[in-house]
Amino acid sequence: MSHQGPVLVVSPDGRPALSDILCDRFSFLIVDATCERAAAAFVEHRPAAIVFDFSERCAENLIELASVVRDCEIYTPVISVGAQTLPPENVLVCDVTDDTEFNRLAARLTAALRVRTLHETVQRRQSETTLPSRPEGDPLQDATALLVGRSATYPALSVATGQRVGVVGALSIEAAARHLNVRDIDGIILGEGFSARMTDAFLTVLTEDARFRTLPVVIASSAGNAKFTHDLANLEIAQGSADEIVAIALPLIRQHALEARLGRRLKSLDAGGLLDPRTGLLTNDAFDRTFAKTVSQSLETGSGFSAARFVFDGVEPRALFDAARILSRLMRKMDFASLREDGSIVAAFAETELRKAHVIARRLASVLKHTMLSDGDRSAIDPQVTLATLRHIDSVESFLGRLRYTEQRQAS
Repeated sequence: MSHQGPVLVVSPDGRPALSDILCDRFSFLIVDATCERAAAAFVEHRPAAIVFDFSERCAENLIELASVVRDCEIYTPVISVGAQTLPPENVLVCDVTDDTEFNRLAARLTAALRVRTLHETVQRRQSETTLPSRPEGDPLQDATALLVGRSATYPALSVATGQRVGVVGALSIEAAARHLNVRDIDGIILGEGFSARMTDAFLTVLTEDARFRTLPVVIASSAGNAKFTHDLANLEIAQGSADEIVAIALPLIRQHALEARLGRRLKSLDAGGLLDPRTGLLTNDAFDRTFAKTVSQSLETGSGFSAARFVFDGVEPRALFDAARILSRLMRKMDFASLREDGSIVAAFAETELRKAHVIARRLASVLKHTMLSDGDRSAIDPQVTLATLRHIDSVESFLGRLRYTEQRQAS
């Protein structure tokens, strides 16, 4: 894996055993610094990543370093080794105590460096194109956390998590597995209420699926001796209050959400800017051109062409983007869609008659209803769906007009 710059290892002693361990596992340059010189060493060496050997007397140095790193143009991961409660919001905590867990530290560093490399790639590709770059804020704005649990701590964890990111709740392992299969999840907080055997089985399933090996999994545990040795780079066991557990989880979730955002941006660049990096669907201009071309071809060949318009009344932007990304995962490869400026989603079904389009739209609406994130004011979001099919007398304008103004046909 290529990356620019060394790895900076910060410790109270300036040359910890941690450096030797990392040297044994990696071939790139390791630079050491004391806690007092951490910020200065970062400015001097511009490392690709930082590993901070945490101790209470270095807490202020970690805060100072985190504030300096936060302003970097390219993502620079900071991994703090040792038990902590409320770390800086851009610091990944990795509490390791033995050689087995040092393997997890190495895996976490590798996963974080991959995100940095992806960020460098996107920045380079963006500079080589004339496509406009869209300003984006905190990746947590896009993030979705899966909260699994059924103990008395579940409500507190739900509130603490929901204040920062979108939350999908699951009261059972089976429900959690279903959510993982139908939507993008940026991290899992596994609360109490499950046996060690059940937790072990769940982690084993995640380990065996390549999609989830770098997915953040934070286990809220009141047992100080809880141990899990699964091959998950971002597996962490956290103790304390709900706020303290969420504080450990959020930096990991933010990193995963950043990786997902960069992945969508890269796909957009690969597609020549035709895909909206926020949604994974076509941009409005690309959709309009594709729609017009498909209408023309369908009229010439006499093949079927249908479309559906999904309307979400009173839904905040986070939920709209969430719905768009869910649709981008569920739609057939031959179909295309776009999130419109009025907040609706228009999906086009090529070579599809009205009856078959009705079945497809009904299924999509059902999935959206049961998986979309609500804004907290309503228990469920029920999209209103309008269907239309192309007629031989239609133009592009008349076809789209019937989606907007005719009496809505409910597909759910």
